[in-house]
Amino acid sequence: MVDDVRKRVAVIGGGIAGLAAAVRLRDLTPAATDIIVYEQSGVLGGKLRTGELGGLPVERGAESFLTSSPDGGESAAVALAKRLDLGPSLVHPATVPAALSIGGHLTPIPGGTLMGVPADPSSLGGVAGASGHDIDEGHPLLAEGADIAVGALVRSRYGAAIVDRLVDPLLGGVYAGRADGLSLEATAPQLAAAARVEHTLGAAVRAAQRARAKTAGRPVFSAVEGGMTRLVAAAAAAGGARISLGLPVRDISRTAHGWRLLLGPAPAPQTDDVDAVVLAVPARPASRLLAGISAEAAEAVGVLDYASVALVGLALPPGTPLPELSGFLVPPSEGTLVKAATFVTRKWPHLSRDAGPVVVRASLGRFGEQERLQFDDGVLLDRARRELGELIGEELPPPAASWIQRWGGGLPQYAPGHRDRVAFARGELPPGLALAGAAFDGVGIPACIASGERAAEDVSKALAA
Repeated sequence: MVDDVRKRVAVIGGGIAGLAAAVRLRDLTPAATDIIVYEQSGVLGGKLRTGELGGLPVERGAESFLTSSPDGGESAAVALAKRLDLGPSLVHPATVPAALSIGGHLTPIPGGTLMGVPADPSSLGGVAGASGHDIDEGHPLLAEGADIAVGALVRSRYGAAIVDRLVDPLLGGVYAGRADGLSLEATAPQLAAAARVEHTLGAAVRAAQRARAKTAGRPVFSAVEGGMTRLVAAAAAAGGARISLGLPVRDISRTAHGWRLLLGPAPAPQTDDVDAVVLAVPARPASRLLAGISAEAAEAVGVLDYASVALVGLALPPGTPLPELSGFLVPPSEGTLVKAATFVTRKWPHLSRDAGPVVVRASLGRFGEQERLQFDDGVLLDRARRELGELIGEELPPPAASWIQRWGGGLPQYAPGHRDRVAFARGELPPGLALAGAAFDGVGIPACIASGERAAEDVSKALAA
């Protein structure tokens, strides 16, 4: 814990990573520490945002988080929820299967895969077949310290069909990207670790699955009853930070004793002097703010690209028939704008109501498809409903209520080498300035929370020194 001299810490970015950093700072620093969260928009939470649809709370961003961590313990999101007294409010999805939409048919997603990568390609049934040769060449698949695109590794061992029909849609459901452009180390770290030991892809998948076996019997996903906005509000309250909304940070510079922030619009600038900074913003604004501190770090951070997506929520009339699934994923090769759909009121039992609406949520758009989203809300809503009907095999009735949520540049695309670039950038920064968030450590809610907490620990150590 830092000494009793009153310190000031700025957290730039009010998403869940920044809010988790503020909570951790509050736990690590004396009560007198002044923590300020600067969020340039008018709302906290980033991509955690709960909306209302048909009288139900429906997420307009991330809908759930992993219950377990890679080491088999509880995830950082579950731990934070408990820290915020939200443990009793955690809910879990029903055990209803999901499907792939291939060639006009909904086919259950094969079990036993790791992000769509099977240990045994012959177990996939009619979904996809292997055309490669997964032979032991006498050395590990991946050299120590090396990285590779997920698609490149799987294609070289199993062939194109498994990438196109399984890996692409499962990765696309999380990242809205393509397997051929996404880092194995950043998106499937357990498989990457196994690939540095095992000589075949099948053996690497089995090894990674054994590591995951520690979580057997535990629900895979959790959510907060009432919506993720409750998690955001509870974190903001527990951090005890002063919240500054609508005041962008335009520059960070060193001072003799800490950092100076340049705030607000150029015609009416303000400054704030602080002892430490947690920078929890997307890659491009982070790169701009780092440019005057380390050009090398700014360059390493700024190369990260993003995908834009839109979410569509539909409250359909009670009794609208849907397949007996929790939802489905659509491979890019199918050509639809819809890449995924969730049957919300079937997947989440706590939202199911007798004679209540049937709520469906669809995700539209993939990396490189921004122009396909450049239509007004009404056009996108109509197209989403039409495509959903075609994919399900039955036209959907007009919704009683609907909304569309756009996330322009919302999902990071971690190219191979991402973790090395982030480690390099962090190594170029002076003590008292830490990076946090999805731009650096992963898109999942637990990854963002853990990232914010590590950043808080780093700047706390700098303050103590």
